[in-house]
Amino acid sequence: MIGVPSSQPYSLDWSWPYWLPVPLYPYGQRRTLRQEVVPGKIWTFDQIQGIFYVVVPIRMTVVRLAAGGLLVYAPVAPTPECLRLMQELVEQYGAVQHIILPTVSGLEHKVFVGPFARRFSSAQVWIAPHQWSFPLNLPLRWLGFPMQRVQVLPEQSADAPFADEFDYAMLGPIQLGLGPFAEVAFYHRASHSLLVTDSVLSVPNDPPAVVQLDPFPLLFHAKDDALDNPPDTPANRRKGWWRIALFAFYFQPSALSVPGLAELIRDAFKAPNRSKKAYFGLFPFRWNASWQQSFAALHRDGQLFVAPVLQQLILNRAPQTTLDWVERVASWEFEQILPCHLESPIAADSEQFRRAFAFLRGQPDLPESDFEFLRELEATLIRRGITPPTG
Repeated sequence: MIGVPSSQPYSLDWSWPYWLPVPLYPYGQRRTLRQEVVPGKIWTFDQIQGIFYVVVPIRMTVVRLAAGGLLVYAPVAPTPECLRLMQELVEQYGAVQHIILPTVSGLEHKVFVGPFARRFSSAQVWIAPHQWSFPLNLPLRWLGFPMQRVQVLPEQSADAPFADEFDYAMLGPIQLGLGPFAEVAFYHRASHSLLVTDSVLSVPNDPPAVVQLDPFPLLFHAKDDALDNPPDTPANRRKGWWRIALFAFYFQPSALSVPGLAELIRDAFKAPNRSKKAYFGLFPFRWNASWQQSFAALHRDGQLFVAPVLQQLILNRAPQTTLDWVERVASWEFEQILPCHLESPIAADSEQFRRAFAFLRGQPDLPESDFEFLRELEATLIRRGITPPTG
């Protein structure tokens, strides 16, 4: 795949040829898992994405409309496999009526909406206001959006054509310098389900099913050094997943160190696996004895939390705006949450949702030591005028 490692067999059924705008693993091969969350009403479609084998699920949610047809929240890559699984629902429940883009900046969600919408030509596309993209601010038409079918979500959910079944609330826009952050949470009244993108998460103890379809990334991160070659066991898959979770949320957690260049190259030559998919034996990570405690603090028996990057770099720029949004969302009587990443569905209610944002009230819920890299990154961004300081 044009010089990037690949560990999966090739299949036309998993083909995603438009991966270059967002070159994330698994690049042009994306498998899809469909799960029925509420029988006959809600389904999730999981794929994976990541960098340097730090792979996490990315998810779209499909809801059956009472009036007939389907609503799609945050589409994933419309591979042949994904489209076949969608077509099974269309044949049983009716056409896709509405497609929702609930974020404004993340290409990892936005890049799939246009191609997905073009495969369902009768669907109306609804986007969050204040759209922009990072690292490239590409116009929506360049991303394949059928602009004649694209509308901005009304400010009030009562004005949307699906208001008889859904409430929604917009978080933001929160100004970040380069552009705003925003997210739209949807509440499906009939199933008491809350649909969110990135705002709240829960880390499962075991790797999600879609991540286990290709265990190589899990085993890659289960290594203790470049000379290690862990066998494929449930314990090693779990070990790799725990470390992936720490990478995904902290970028450089406190339990991680990086060996020197000479040691890195020397060990690469001795590595048991020097294939391209193993980065030619390069393994620039060292984990100290506290790494499992760091994961336990992140996992906390599956409790809801807000991702550290949102805590340190985004939501703390507008704490009261965020807390006002939290209260509006918490006014809904949801019983489960379906995020676009990691665990889903999560059994959670309004009070658990509120507690996830306690850090904005001066009540941190994650270890301060693991925020060191993010704090340094924040200081650099402020110093260079890229990100505004906290209020």
